[in-house]
Amino acid sequence: MLLEYLPRDRAQDRTSYAAAFSAALINPDRDTPAIVAGPNGKAAVQRYNVYRNNVTVSLIDALAAVFPAVERITGVEFFRAMARFHIRETPPSSPLLFEYGRDFPAFIEHYEYARAMPWLADTARIERVWLDAYHAADAEPLPAEALASVPPERLGEITFTPHPATRIVRSHYAAVTIFAANRGTEPVGKIDAAIAEDALITRPDLDVVVRRLPAGGASFLEQLITGEPLGAAAVAAQAMHPDFDLPLNLKGMIEAGTFTAIKIGEPS
Repeated sequence: MLLEYLPRDRAQDRTSYAAAFSAALINPDRDTPAIVAGPNGKAAVQRYNVYRNNVTVSLIDALAAVFPAVERITGVEFFRAMARFHIRETPPSSPLLFEYGRDFPAFIEHYEYARAMPWLADTARIERVWLDAYHAADAEPLPAEALASVPPERLGEITFTPHPATRIVRSHYAAVTIFAANRGTEPVGKIDAAIAEDALITRPDLDVVVRRLPAGGASFLEQLITGEPLGAAAVAAQAMHPDFDLPLNLKGMIEAGTFTAIKIGEPS
């Protein structure tokens, strides 16, 4: 046993011990809890520090596995230092490691040393929802012929059921292009990061797919996902984006497997 109770009182509240044991695990500035001891009641500072370091390294590795594009962009040393600060600020709240890192994009957005990369947080957001889409429930995507079967005069009334894997990330930067360029090992060419891009993340089959949405596509799909009828969503998207192309967006959302079913509303 690496560490044990001090004193060895079998009636001791294990919950209190666990809380005392874990309180300093991710903060190296805190002293080893007095309740912790090594074999035979000896001091456990060194043993505890080894365990504390292993916990931090494991969490950093978990973040690196979720955010490989971010790590490639920043470099390993920068990424691991940034991740270490995030871990101290936001310890895990779930025993499932793949759940960890949901707050990492927001942390990056306010991380002092990442200010020169304002698009980095949105790139991280795409990576995080990529993982969520990967773990989402399976479902059959809506077939293209489903829309063709609806009477033309009733198309505006239909509502859509989103696929469990469907996610949207909106960005003021070229986050989709930056994400795609840095998820592989090929050299990255010049990217104009100032061009706004919105991402559609889906998993129509086994693989997660990230697509850059056309003008107005994010607004359109967000309304459909919340249950707005097709006609109302199209009108709203057109009002916000005069160059919104309805046929193009319908074609893209079907190809991407964004939805699984449609329902024709009651006629007005």
